[in-house]
Order: sequence, then structure tokens, then C-alpha cells
Amino acid sequence: MKNLAHSNYQSALDTVRNLKEKYGETWNAINSESAARMIAQNRFKTGLDIAKYTAGIMRKDMAEYDADSSKYTQSLGCWHGFVAQQKMIAIKKHHKTTSKKYLYLSGWMVAALRSEFGPLPDQSMHEKTAVPLLIKEIYDFLRQADAIELNDLFNRLEKGEDVQDQIDNFETHIVPIIADIDAGFGNEEATYLLTKKMIEAGACAIQIENQVSDAKQCGHQDGKVTVPHEDFIAKLNAIRYAFLELGVDDGVIVARTDSEGASLTQKLPVSQEPGDLASQYLAFVEAEEIDVKDAKEDDVLLKRDGKLVRPVRLSNGLYKFKDGSNIDRVVLDCITSLQNGADLLWIETPTPNVKQIAYMVNRVKEVIPNAKLVYNNSPSFNWTLNFRNQAYEEMLSEGENMTAYDRNNLMDSQYDATELCYRADEKIKTFQIDGARDAGIFHHLITLPTYHTTALHMNDLTKGYFAEEGMLAYVKGVQRQEIRKGVSCVKHQRMAGSDLGDDHKSFFAGDKAIKAGGQKNTSNQFEIKETEAKPELVFDK
Repeated sequence: MKNLAHSNYQSALDTVRNLKEKYGETWNAINSESAARMIAQNRFKTGLDIAKYTAGIMRKDMAEYDADSSKYTQSLGCWHGFVAQQKMIAIKKHHKTTSKKYLYLSGWMVAALRSEFGPLPDQSMHEKTAVPLLIKEIYDFLRQADAIELNDLFNRLEKGEDVQDQIDNFETHIVPIIADIDAGFGNEEATYLLTKKMIEAGACAIQIENQVSDAKQCGHQDGKVTVPHEDFIAKLNAIRYAFLELGVDDGVIVARTDSEGASLTQKLPVSQEPGDLASQYLAFVEAEEIDVKDAKEDDVLLKRDGKLVRPVRLSNGLYKFKDGSNIDRVVLDCITSLQNGADLLWIETPTPNVKQIAYMVNRVKEVIPNAKLVYNNSPSFNWTLNFRNQAYEEMLSEGENMTAYDRNNLMDSQYDATELCYRADEKIKTFQIDGARDAGIFHHLITLPTYHTTALHMNDLTKGYFAEEGMLAYVKGVQRQEIRKGVSCVKHQRMAGSDLGDDHKSFFAGDKAIKAGGQKNTSNQFEIKETEAKPELVFDK
């Protein structure tokens, strides 16, 4: 969506001129054009402005996906505002538009990287405030990216360059964020209060899972405990009320079910009549038939199909679900969530297999035809191994001779240039397209990509820097790549707002302003221009 910065500028210009006329000589030092520029460079004044704007984008994208499944959306998880900023700058540079590109805020990364307690596991132990604070931080950095780019364009326009069209059709770096609220951080009132803070910070989409809040586990780990549907619906209601109270009428709720990998429940809901939601939930609980005379003191008993049964209860008081009931529970969770206010679904799966995902989603679609999924393309999956296994099975079924492959060692690099690798990599390459088409996946995200890229890049840099290469490791591996690839951050002072600040100083203090961007600024050594990468020359010693 376009910012219509020129329209904003003209409107702001008229407003400031009227204010100057109203307040007279005391405003003589205020330059109308400079003030209008600053207003146009900061279109979104509050987080609520952002939430309302981005909610509209998501609703439009959802409708377009319903009409054409090839129009799916994507995001990458970001754990800092700067990471999100650089992601969106790169998207605009490489893809020319931010359309259908979102941001994801992962509770896992908040716990691991943003808690005042230090690194924590993904078990909702981090501060509630860390989540809305990160949302605000992300949008502060994206608004700065808008200001920097527009400021450059206005400066070029003043120098006589023909950039008016770029200003008129400026596309903001502000895009929707899907924000993880874990299991709600407490009861439904706690969920409502935290949701409001997240929306006020700019979130238009809240993702919540059906685990017990104080026993929450990462979706890719064991020990998950789910709640009855009534408890989860109350939290869905709490989120919707928060959206409505704050005027974000198009706010999006993503209902996540962890039932595929969860085998425990903390509560046995109360059934009011046969076949109701509580009754369906109770039917999944593992139980053994018992005669009342064999019941122990304080046993919990249920009547099921005319018989007395005792639910299997662990020593910690949790109840066990029937083996093999997980997929049926997932389907019921999804249908129930969509029937009670959720807009999108999230299903955690053990592997990234389109057919397995489609099996569950298509069962949901039998009841709710426009059911749509947000899917975690998780780094917790070994993508190479999973898809080599899928390719192996496919080749085997086609009658291929597979004796050259060790089925128990398919990750081995010796297979990297084989037909197996080629097929597997093609499946990985088309996974998002295939999932959008066949499995109802509206939004593909990677939860923790920037966690892993940071670790990988630090590994690569330290290997050479603290060895023979020394400073050359940084120059070759980082700075020279930034220059050759046109990464704007190579001029880090500018990216941090130094040039923008110089212009502001000139607005505020005129010729008396002390500026940072003079001849002695070493950033002048850099020219940001993307060029075709050439191989490094290697000289024999």
C-alpha cells in the first residue's frame, strides 16, 4: 500500500501555515515546509494507527488468498527493531514492494533473547512487558526507515532531481506483525490486558495457543498440556474484546493448537448435555472401565456409554489422552476456534509434510470451507533430512534402485550432488507454494531465522578474525560484501539517523547547527551502489 507522502505533505503544509497565521510572530522561526516534511516522514503517529492500517492489509490479503491460493503471504521472525528494519529495507530493495511480506514476533525469541532474566526456555517465563515493548521497538525502527528514505527524497527534490513520483508513491516500511502471546500469560483477564498493550504498540494480529498458561512448553518439545475448549474460547473472546475496545475492528486472531503433539490435559471440563464441547473433549481422555466397588477413595470417575470409567491420572494430577487421538483433537480444536471468533489457524506438526498438513486442514474445510492456516516453517525441523526421507520414499515407490543410499545416514554430504538431493531440494523450494495450494496455508513464516543467522555469521567471522586473516576476515566477509551488494547499513552512522538528525538540526537552529556530516565524516568513503558480485581473486603464497 502506498503512503501518499506528497498528499500528506500538502495537507501538513496547509495545517502548519494556518497555525503560523493563528499564533502570529511567536511562530516566525518555524519553517512551514520543514515542519510539513517532518510530518510527512512520520505518517503513523501511534501504535494504534499502525494496528488499524496493517489489520486492513491483512484482511485484504486474506480475501485475495481465498480467491487465489498462489497469493499467500510470508514473514521472518525478528528479535530486535534493527533486524526488522534491515529486513524491510532489503525487501524493498530486492523485491520493489512490501506487498504480502509481514513480520513475525516469536515468543521463543523473546524468551531466549529479550528477557531481563537472561536467556530462558520457551515456557512463558519472560516478562509480559517484553512482548509489547519489542513490538513498539520494531515499529519505531520501521518508522525511522520511512523518515530516512523520505528525507533523502525530499533533499534530492530540493536539489532539482526528478523524484516527485517516488515521493507521491512512497511505500512505507510498516507492514503487519503477527505477534505471539504464548498461552495468554494467565487467565482470560490477563490475556485481555496484555493484548491491549500489544495492540497499542502496533500489533494487528495476535497468535495464541491452547496450552495451559502456567505449564506452557515450546510447540516442538514434549510435555505439552492443553486446556478444554471453553477455556480457550474465553481467551479468544478476551482478544476480540481488546481489539474492539481499541477500535481495531479488523484485528486478526490466530488460534494455535498444540494437540498434535500434546498428550495431557490439566482439567476435565463439565458436560452439560451429551455431545457438547465438554463431552467431546472428555471422550478423548484415556479411561479404564471399573466397577464402583473397585474405586479407590477420592477417585475421579466418569460415566461413558452407560459404563463407569476411571480416567488415567498421572501422579502429578494430569490426565492422559487416548493414544492416536491427536489428529481428531487437532481438527476439533480448529473447527471450534473458527466457530468462536478466530480468523486463522496454526497447527504445530512433527515434520514439514504437505500431505500430512493437508489431511488435517481438509478435514477442517469440510466444515469451514475458507479455513486458512499460518504455518511455522520451523528451524526445529531438520529440513534436509525430512525432505531427503520424503524423496527416498518417492524414488523407492517409483522402482528406483536405492542401494547407493544409506537410509540411516541421508544427511551425509556425499549425497549433496545426487538425484536424491536434487529432488529433496526441489521439494523444499516449492514447499510454500505447494502448502498454499494443497494445504490451505495462507501465511508461511520462519520463527527463528535471525537467531540462527546471527549465530552463523558470528561463527564465520570469528573463525578468520581471531586467526591468520585478522582484519581481512571482516573486510572480505562483511564490509566488502556490504559495499558490493549495496547494503545501506555500511554507512552505519546514516542508518542510525545521523544525516536525518543533521537536517533536523538545520530546521531547528538554522546556520548555527553543528552537523556531523561534514568533510571529516569518514562515512564519505562509502558509496552505496549494488554491483554484480565478482569472485575473490586468490593468490598463491
